[in-house]
Formats: sequence, structure tokens, C-alpha cells
Amino acid sequence: MQFDYDRSANFGAYKTYQWVETNPVQVGDQILDKNIKRAVDAQLAGKGLRRVESGGDLVIDYQKAISKEKQFDGLPSGPPWWGSWGNTRVTSSTIEIGKLVIALFDPATKQLVWRGSASKTLDINEDPDKNYRNLEKAVAKLFKNYPPDSRKR
Repeated sequence: MQFDYDRSANFGAYKTYQWVETNPVQVGDQILDKNIKRAVDAQLAGKGLRRVESGGDLVIDYQKAISKEKQFDGLPSGPPWWGSWGNTRVTSSTIEIGKLVIALFDPATKQLVWRGSASKTLDINEDPDKNYRNLEKAVAKLFKNYPPDSRKR
């Protein structure tokens, strides 16, 4: 989890937010789009923010990406008593990493005021309910840092 924020922004003044679509949602991503927004809405509601259709104090957007990475695992190929002297067989597999970036803008100043990102290894074979719970957990961790602690400024 990573986040950053505008240290001059008055986060106490933000009471409402609205979603903005910077990229059209592809047909195959409509359910994922709704799930991301549902998870973010729940977190922001818990922070005292109310979603509106227009005229929000904040404008929110997200971007997602999935990348493929190689994962290497070393397995000893000799008897266990060889310890570190034995040969090691290396296997590789491809894993998918999902990344979610959420950005909050102040439309009055046209400035980015808060940005957070989360990454997680994805298992496309998991059931959809487990995937949604993982999404909820990631978004909850992300918004643990919103609003930023003013004592740290």
C-alpha cells in the first residue's frame, strides 16, 4: 500500500464526493467496476463522506491494471541430508499482479489531493465472493490512510 496527499488541502472541508469516468468501462469489466466502486463507497461512507451524482466536494477516479510476472521457486534435487551442498532445481511460473490506484481531486482547485495504490497477487480460479472480500480488504487498508493524520503534517 502506498499513498500520498496534498499537505495544504483541508480534508475536514470535504463532505461529499462524486465518481468521474476518465476511461470508458469495457463491457467485460462492468461487474469489476461496480465492485470497486461499492468497496470504495463503503470506506468513504465510514469516513463520513456522502456520494452525490454531481457537485461533489471531491471528484474520485480509479485505474486498474493487471501485469504478469515470473515467479521462481528453488527446490532441492538431492536427498535432504545433502543440505546446502546439493543441487537446486529452479522452477518458474507466471503469476498475475493486480494494481488499483484511487485518486481524489478537489474540483474547486483542480488539484489532486489524495492518491493511494494497492497491489495483490490474483488467483483467477478463486470464487467471486472470495475475490470480492480480498478487494474489500485491500480498499479498507488503502483508506486507513484517509483522511491523512493532520498531526503528522
